[in-house]
Amino acid sequence: MEKVPFLDYREVLVTGGTGFLGRHVCRALIARGYLPRLLVRVGSEGWIPEDIRRAGRVTPGDVTNREFVEMAAQSTEAIVHLAGIIREFPADGVTFEKVHVESTRHVVHAAKLWGIRRLVHVSALGAAAGGPGNYFDSKGRAEEIVRRSGLAWTIFRPSGIFGPGDQFFTELGRAVRHAPVLPVPGDGKFLLQPVFVGDVVKGIADCLNRPDTETRAFDVVGPERFTYEELVDRIAAAAGCRVRKVPISFPRIRRAVRFLSRFEKFTLSPEMLEVLLAGNTGDSGPYAFAFGLTPLRLSEYIDSLWRTDVSPGEKGASAGEENSGTRKRAEGPRSREAA
Repeated sequence: MEKVPFLDYREVLVTGGTGFLGRHVCRALIARGYLPRLLVRVGSEGWIPEDIRRAGRVTPGDVTNREFVEMAAQSTEAIVHLAGIIREFPADGVTFEKVHVESTRHVVHAAKLWGIRRLVHVSALGAAAGGPGNYFDSKGRAEEIVRRSGLAWTIFRPSGIFGPGDQFFTELGRAVRHAPVLPVPGDGKFLLQPVFVGDVVKGIADCLNRPDTETRAFDVVGPERFTYEELVDRIAAAAGCRVRKVPISFPRIRRAVRFLSRFEKFTLSPEMLEVLLAGNTGDSGPYAFAFGLTPLRLSEYIDSLWRTDVSPGEKGASAGEENSGTRKRAEGPRSREAA
């Protein structure tokens, strides 16, 4: 579909734009002169921060509905497909199959319908069709749809992401600082290799103008590996507090999560517990080299945030700005963005 020059707003369709990563991606696109168009479920408009609402556009709809995706994609020049879940709600029709696999089919269909060549797809480290667990399997099958699409795609496969507004590390930091005891699954020796949200966002936003990144997939991990127990100890040391760790056997923790996951406010699902216990590590070098960045270490982030009386989630965007400033010496302000 040919664009009229004076109507070319450099619009990019963003699915999942109201989520933790999506908000950071939208701000990075805006900073690079793009106009993000968010496909947002009716009733979720309140999740859009005012700065993004002012600089972007909102299209009501659902990524699991093919017609909504078609309408949202019209006249855009690229699609950034972030939509994903870490927990299913089958009674509401929210499943890995619908949100990961079917929505990716809809996005690819819409791109071909409107002649949109560029597609950025965010998957997950460890995704593999037929892999263990429905989460990794659905993510892997979605990747296969993208790879076979014939589009100019780039796939990003991040590990656990930390940064202003994240859920896992914010909740863990709060528990370490305030809970009388902290349950530790098993021996706490499973490995984590979290990546800073600004480092993930840099690749997603920059690749739109990088033909050399087309038809490539990147594992996106941080430069440090921690066991879960080491991570807990590191947060406690930075916060200047003691934490009483209580090992919980794997069978007991699995039973507890299965029970508690029936409550919507309990954020950890049985599926994601298995992802956590399996470990989540990779090689940070290829991604960092491709996008010319020095990844932020989680230990630096912990030191900058937990040595206060305010948790990262409570500090919000200002924490991201503060952290960015500490890293300008390495790559300049845009490489450290968390917004």
